[in-house]
Amino acid sequence: MLANDAILEKVLDLKRKGVAFALATVVRCEAPTSAKPGAKAIIDDNGEIDGWIGGGCAQPAVIATAEKALQDGRPRLIRIGPKGVKPEEGVIDFGMTCHSGGILDIFIEPVRVRPALLIMGDAPSAQVLSVLANRVGFAVTSACPGADTQLFPEATAIIDGFDPGAIAAPAFVVVATQGKQDEAALEAALASGAQHILFIASERKAKKLRDYLKERGLDPETVNAIISPAGIDIGAVTPEEIALSVLAAVVKLRRATEVDTGSCRANTEQADKKTDCCQAQASDRQLTAGQGTAIDPVCGMSIDMATTKYKSDYRGLSYYFCGADCLHNFEKTPEQYLPAGEATT
Repeated sequence: MLANDAILEKVLDLKRKGVAFALATVVRCEAPTSAKPGAKAIIDDNGEIDGWIGGGCAQPAVIATAEKALQDGRPRLIRIGPKGVKPEEGVIDFGMTCHSGGILDIFIEPVRVRPALLIMGDAPSAQVLSVLANRVGFAVTSACPGADTQLFPEATAIIDGFDPGAIAAPAFVVVATQGKQDEAALEAALASGAQHILFIASERKAKKLRDYLKERGLDPETVNAIISPAGIDIGAVTPEEIALSVLAAVVKLRRATEVDTGSCRANTEQADKKTDCCQAQASDRQLTAGQGTAIDPVCGMSIDMATTKYKSDYRGLSYYFCGADCLHNFEKTPEQYLPAGEATT
């Protein structure tokens, strides 16, 4: 378990390495609690926690919330305490049945990996785009023959030439060569494995180059997916305006991709509005939260079925618990904690 100083050092190290994580900080407490204001922990994208923000009911609540925060990029403030205490607006309540009776308010901040943007070419629009994209939150790699820090002062990385193997599968590639080795840059972009390729060129020029790439034997479907003309139509004329329109298109693609891959976002937002979001999930008959996990029917926490020591079989179904107290309460009056209809099954 890391102390706070070590936690902050690890935060800097993870950011340098481009590793996603969430930082949880206790911002308020009402005794008795084992964690105090200022206590911190890091939660990685596998749900592992390093640090101390309380045990028992606190850790499962923090891990579950951190996973949601990493999915949608939104920080959250949660309250862990006895049921029936209404939190302030904007605070997500996890009503618990732990013995302590204390209250913890914990702020959970996601730190996600910056999406990789590879800019190929040294056109004026490429140079401006490198600066703007870095400030908007992309990890920018600029590539062209003779590339250096004078051309791209704010790029995260610089590549001299068009080497598709120099960066592993960037999320986005923008080709801004303006007639200087267009073909080589586009072939390198296609070989990079990028999810989206945008080419700054006229529609006529883009069509000719697509035909060329297909004649070279490149996959027609992949070639046709190249977005050109690039950018959102804002009537751009200057290199700065062109860079702005292209960056707007990249941001739009980025956010659309997040919505597609984060299908649980809408469910998360609705769950956050409930005073006890985990109990709402417990309406599922098997009380499952996903592959290998289950919902504690007493406190509503997500439980790893393979590792928990607390389990009870009741009327042909297995139930899993975060601790001995929840197991004990369930076994005294199981019907009290089962979804409507299940107690009489």
